[in-house]
Amino acid sequence: MQKAKNMAIAPEILPDPVLCTVDVVLLTLHLGELHFAVVARDADPFRGVQALPGGFVHPQEDADARECALRVLREKAGVSGPYLEQLSVFSGRARDPRGWSVSIAWVTLVPESSLEEAVGKGLGLRKVHDLGGLPFDHADIVRAASDRVRSKSSYSSLPVHLCQPPFTLPELQSVYESLLGEPVNKVSFRRKMAELDFLEPVEGEMQRSGAHRPAQLWRLKTRFRQALSMTDRGINSGT
Repeated sequence: MQKAKNMAIAPEILPDPVLCTVDVVLLTLHLGELHFAVVARDADPFRGVQALPGGFVHPQEDADARECALRVLREKAGVSGPYLEQLSVFSGRARDPRGWSVSIAWVTLVPESSLEEAVGKGLGLRKVHDLGGLPFDHADIVRAASDRVRSKSSYSSLPVHLCQPPFTLPELQSVYESLLGEPVNKVSFRRKMAELDFLEPVEGEMQRSGAHRPAQLWRLKTRFRQALSMTDRGINSGT
């Protein structure tokens, strides 16, 4: 018994800490093409390199990963309250030189006009296929986000978040066409918008342009600001 008491107690071996972050793919349309936002990193590793807006989870401040993503958007892109959905989780030993890490990735869509102030303060925009030089696995995250958005654009209300309200139906159709990469039949498009039922007219508001007939202005219904309306058949299915 005395021998057991005198034996040295081995120190507890603690596991290496796992880094937990969020990264946000902020998408917008610029000159009719899908772009994502980047900011210059202000710390090592990759100090000064353009990267996705992101950061560590603050356990005392962020109620959950979504709140963390919203905070990152406010602080680094000047965007508040956008439509936001979780994209995927990216993890592993090789993605960050500081050690084993996990990033909860999110995707959001905003009209370009809402980024004007942030772009003036250093926020950058890059085409979704311009992925050279991105640090970590941010290129993979952007690819996943653009694929998600293009796919959902074929059967949901998702593209409306790229429109600055109020907007006309031709303006919204143009956004859908930019994301789908193909023209959409006008009659079919309007039928699908009615089926999805996520828009409401702005009463008494019309857009007047030259000799053309005034066009009704529309906006997103409140209940779809953080939720999507979806259809079983594609926007461009013609049925």
